[in-house]
Amino acid sequence: MSATTRRYEDAVARYFEAWNAEDPAAREKAVAAAWTEDGGYTDPLADVSGHEQIAAVITAAHEQFPGFVFRLSGAVDGHHDIARFSWELVSAADGSAPVAGSDVITLDEQGRIRAVLGFLDRVPAGA
Repeated sequence: MSATTRRYEDAVARYFEAWNAEDPAAREKAVAAAWTEDGGYTDPLADVSGHEQIAAVITAAHEQFPGFVFRLSGAVDGHHDIARFSWELVSAADGSAPVAGSDVITLDEQGRIRAVLGFLDRVPAGA
């Protein structure tokens, strides 16, 4: 694996660490490790910036889907300071994945996320 490919995969791994952190303190630390201080997150349901607001979006997702984890679906693809990947929200209880999406991230020179542009590919009815 090239250093460039590793850079994208490492950034995505930190992203999932933040999304899967259950403890608020661990979540805050993971968000700070993954995003730049002024980093942003935009999807159909949210448009926020800064660590505190990003952590709040993640907390809301955990409250809506308790017992679920975010999992990479497929490979990470990247070039320049941009990467894209797909994910699923998976139930720890039965393995179902009612929510899936695709995200595009932009990185700074240190490999931290400047921005996330998220798309929801599959959502449960009424969500």
